Amino acid sequence: MVFRGSATMPVMRRGSYDFLSSFQEPSSKRVRQMSRVASLVDIISPVNHVKKVGQALTRSMSFRNLSSSPTFTIKPYTKPQATPTKRRDSKLWSETIQGDVNDVLSKMDIKRQEAIYELYQGEVDLVEDLKLIKKAYHDSMKSLGILKDEELNTIFGSLANILPLHEELVESLKMQKRKDGTTENIATILLQWFPRLSGSYVSYCSNLVAAKSLLDVKKTDKKVDDFLQRCRESPFSRKLDLWNFLDVPRSRLVKYPLLLKNLLKFTSLEHHEREYIIEAIKVSEAIIRQVDRKTGEAKCRHYIDSFEYTDEKQMDPLICKQKVLLCGGILRNNRGTKLHVFLFEDIFVLTRQTTKNDKKHYQVYRQPIPVRQLMLGDMNDSDAKLNGSFRGAFTQQLSKHMFRITPTDPTLGQGHTLQANDEHDKKQWMQLLRTVMPAVPKMESVV
Repeated sequence: MVFRGSATMPVMRRGSYDFLSSFQEPSSKRVRQMSRVASLVDIISPVNHVKKVGQALTRSMSFRNLSSSPTFTIKPYTKPQATPTKRRDSKLWSETIQGDVNDVLSKMDIKRQEAIYELYQGEVDLVEDLKLIKKAYHDSMKSLGILKDEELNTIFGSLANILPLHEELVESLKMQKRKDGTTENIATILLQWFPRLSGSYVSYCSNLVAAKSLLDVKKTDKKVDDFLQRCRESPFSRKLDLWNFLDVPRSRLVKYPLLLKNLLKFTSLEHHEREYIIEAIKVSEAIIRQVDRKTGEAKCRHYIDSFEYTDEKQMDPLICKQKVLLCGGILRNNRGTKLHVFLFEDIFVLTRQTTKNDKKHYQVYRQPIPVRQLMLGDMNDSDAKLNGSFRGAFTQQLSKHMFRITPTDPTLGQGHTLQANDEHDKKQWMQLLRTVMPAVPKMESVV
């Protein structure tokens, strides 16, 4: 099971911050053979500009007989020899200034400039990453025909709308920098800029769960996996995979209040920007709550739309009404079957994952149970056996971290004995289940 903060499966709680055109070479054009290109490392220097990355990726893959076949052949990926990874310089503001700043500014003022520089440099890095995603991944996968247009649109979402916003902020912050390297006015700029984020970020972040789901499926395609491995082992990627880059905008959004609070600590009570900083913090937190709420609803709808029902009785009307997914993760039943379990505000749904037409689906397992009709029971490790399993029948091995849920309504079927990954996982599940059914009687410890 995965709770809030995990990258494996999204978890959402109320109030939490939680490109295919076929590329065809002219028949007269000589195609570079893959035998001459071991990896992207051989052709991309760590100091090359981002705009060259997409061209390098395209050159690193060759097509064979494109005029007669829509498929192409790529030399199997082999890990290259160790090459220096492109790293970002981590500098303090004081290191970018000539002379001894201690002779001019107080310690408080220096810390304030460092806080401003941290925010500015983070924007510069973000813009660099967004350009990298477009050139190295989106444009290259489009020109090579690795993914269809609709697949690229799902994976990259509205990323193109986010880049200009951050480029504009970088330029605005640059203009505020004085000749001596100091910056004073920043909060007023952010107050005007933050409101423009909500639309683009609601769209982008709401699409992330669908993007992650499709990307995980496409990684099973050898062409896609080969391409992504070449990128990951190349200096420009800093050993990060595509998903790490796609999650950068969301990660940046939730940092703004923290960066501004840090700036506020080093802004004196008399400073003319202090009140603007406080207001900017409130505005940024409000945007995050809005994006979080809309993203949660989109996540909820994504999973509900992927449910498959084997019996009409499983189609509880409560399912379609859910807007908040409290928790989702993997549990096993007492036979060892892996179940993908979803705890919504009003209903508990057990499913088994399937894949059809490059899309993940969740086949509903047994009857969904409304939380108001749930009874929860703990199971002691010393008393829990792998009942019903082939392995348990011969070894009588103890099964740990188990609990049981049972519907109070007999028409909803029998209960379920479920096994968590570890004791912490079990406690988290049981705690969340108890919070959504406070008026429901709890079962005693089950033997």
